[in-house]
Amino acid sequence: MTKGPTSRFKVEVLDGDRTSRREDLVTTEEPLELRLEWPGRPPEPLVVTMRTPGADFELAAGFCLGEGFAVRPDAIRTVAYCTDVALTREQQFNTVTVSLDAPPDREPPQRYGVTSAACGVCGQQSLDELADRDYAPVDPVEITVDVVRRLPDLLRDAQPMFSRTGSLHAAGLFSTGGGKIVVKEDVGRHNAVDKVVGWTVLNQHRRTGLVLAVSGRIGYEIVQKAVAAGLGMIVAVGAPSSLAVDLARQYGVTLVGFARGDRCVVYSAPERVIRPA
Repeated sequence: MTKGPTSRFKVEVLDGDRTSRREDLVTTEEPLELRLEWPGRPPEPLVVTMRTPGADFELAAGFCLGEGFAVRPDAIRTVAYCTDVALTREQQFNTVTVSLDAPPDREPPQRYGVTSAACGVCGQQSLDELADRDYAPVDPVEITVDVVRRLPDLLRDAQPMFSRTGSLHAAGLFSTGGGKIVVKEDVGRHNAVDKVVGWTVLNQHRRTGLVLAVSGRIGYEIVQKAVAAGLGMIVAVGAPSSLAVDLARQYGVTLVGFARGDRCVVYSAPERVIRPA
């Protein structure tokens, strides 16, 4: 079976003139191959992404929504580990097949190839291509500034694996009152977002009116995934990129960066969505 979210290694700690030996917990990073199938079409490889094992089905469902393959609410019929007898047991648990009820809402490319845990499907998307998917502007989310400022701490409090390893990103969905809906961790920022969005898909949970909080910076792909999921607000500990700001403004996503302590920076927001405390 695939490894857990952490792995143990024997390490040496060099501290001044002192050397000590101990075991250390390290975040597990393993490949996950996503396969896509629908009636009349056998499973075919779609993408290989480097991820932290856990919530693999949510990751697959969120990726398919974010990339436009499964936009309809009931498009995904099942998500399961592969049972191909040609694969070893470990490989089976590193291969997930998404079964659609009909041909995908967007024709998949021949193959994405391998994506790193750090950057999603870099270079595959563009503003023009996203516009071709005909996404509508998202519904605005009204929230008080004190809740916005609290979200990074609320996200951090829900990161048990980060506390043990110090090397995991997180994404979470919260209510406008700061209530936690779901939080997922992963070695990749984009994977963590796919996992929380995929959780809503598989659990048929509404996304309208929820806030996406992320532990790092906001790149273009993070905003693209929020737009695809209909999420109207993103709050991050770090900064957005210029393309992320452009995309957020285009689709009406409220974008807040550097949310730390009593400070936050609003890069994109419809009027009056962030109210005084």
